[in-house]
Amino acid sequence: MEKILEFVQNNLMYVMLAVTSGAMLLWQTARAGVGGGISPLEATLLMNREDAVTIDVREDQEWATGHIPNARHIAQGQLEKRIQELEKFKSRPLIVCCQSGSRSSSVCSALKKHGFEKVHNLAGGIGAWKEAGLPVTTTK
Repeated sequence: MEKILEFVQNNLMYVMLAVTSGAMLLWQTARAGVGGGISPLEATLLMNREDAVTIDVREDQEWATGHIPNARHIAQGQLEKRIQELEKFKSRPLIVCCQSGSRSSSVCSALKKHGFEKVHNLAGGIGAWKEAGLPVTTTK
């Protein structure tokens, strides 16, 4: 035990670096959530190759500012009431998005509990989508 303490004291900078990088990795893993966060590029590949369905769980005002083309809008608070609308997509991949990726992560968990197996959280949400230069559309 004394040798460990001595090592830490002599290498404090390296120990702090290791602790910080470990904490950052844990944070990223936790942030990805149950839905398994995917990048905008991975999302577009799923849409194009496997006919994935995009579900936007943001509120009406957020949705109106711009959303992924062909996305379905089901606000997070409406999911339980409207889950039957998604039943026909159980065999297809679902990509769930919100503004930043945190609300959609909890929706991914709820969808898994309802028996959806191919559920993916869009890491970084619509913000990451826009940042990647991918198209958004508005409903008029």
